[in-house]
Amino acid sequence: MIKPSPIFFKPVVLAAAFLALAPVHANAAKQSSLPSLIVTNDPVPDNLKRQIYSKPTQVRTISPKEVMSQNYFTPSETLVGRKIGDITNELGRIQNSVAGLSGSLSGLERTNEERAAEYYANIATINTQLQTGTTPGNPRLVQRLHDAEGQLETLNGSMAQLNGLAVEISNVASEASFLLEETRATYSLSGAIEEDHVQLAQVEDAINNTLTLIQRVLNTVNDDMTRTSTYLSSERENLRILGLAVANGDFYGRSLAKRPFSGAPAYDSGSASAGAMAAPVAPVASAELSGPRPLAKIKFDRPDVSYEEPVYLAVNEALKRYPDARFDLVAVTPTQGNAAQVAIESTKARRNAEEVLRTLTQMGLPHDRIDLSYSKSAQAATNEVHLFVK
Repeated sequence: MIKPSPIFFKPVVLAAAFLALAPVHANAAKQSSLPSLIVTNDPVPDNLKRQIYSKPTQVRTISPKEVMSQNYFTPSETLVGRKIGDITNELGRIQNSVAGLSGSLSGLERTNEERAAEYYANIATINTQLQTGTTPGNPRLVQRLHDAEGQLETLNGSMAQLNGLAVEISNVASEASFLLEETRATYSLSGAIEEDHVQLAQVEDAINNTLTLIQRVLNTVNDDMTRTSTYLSSERENLRILGLAVANGDFYGRSLAKRPFSGAPAYDSGSASAGAMAAPVAPVASAELSGPRPLAKIKFDRPDVSYEEPVYLAVNEALKRYPDARFDLVAVTPTQGNAAQVAIESTKARRNAEEVLRTLTQMGLPHDRIDLSYSKSAQAATNEVHLFVK
């Protein structure tokens, strides 16, 4: 096989060929004796070589120490960082508000404790004197009774203060919740550095802790309001009985309103209806629970059963359909176990039913539209409270 021989162009021959093709004027040839294009195989000059072959080039090796140096951490102030500063200032204001409201609540509680102590001191003096014997209409006891009534009304005035604290704490809770959402939204802002997100995480945790404290204070206020309201209602009944006792000079004891289940009959399942109104009938001797499905069934199988919202929704729906409806509140006791265990569960069931009764009255359901009763059930594993509509 014959290999083609390489072709080499002489610079002179190529220059001559180009000159032959180009139109040459006589005068131009005289003026320039150099060719217009020269092709040569001489090495490219170094300065031209550096311009043409500049890429790619090998960069220097960067050490880990240079990456972690202070040069990387500049700039340190960003728009997100200033936003975090604003959020932190707002959080400080909210925490100061919570501290002030908590202090006001503590002061009001101490004041109410002193008023309650003075009230019970007067009541104890009256009861002690009545029990040991006194005269009808004793002026000393009448004055003690008057003082007790004044202290009770003073406690009643604290309800407005507690309600005002509850409103203020709720407003602070709303502000803290909004601040938490704003903090979480800041994560998505552009232009942040690593330290910004670390600070955001710290601020987010601080807001969550503050929300927990706010919820704790709000729960305390609500508990104080509920307890004070129940306490005032009960003690007003007791004062009526005590006033009668002072007038007659005889000791009667506490109001019958303190024992709502003392005269409750056994539950009659025929008096309740799951879907229609029925006239109440006389209680029967049967103690076994059977019959229609209850409107609400609350199982007290663990501490702090949250039944308020479901019971409210059930009663509200029943009243929408039957505005004049009455309700049966039944304390259901399981029959498993020995006699002592059944007695203990029966007591727990009645106490739980009294708690449900207070909740219903606080919800606005009139007390005279609720009939109390008790029953036993072999199907119940623990004490329960059933609510029927009739």
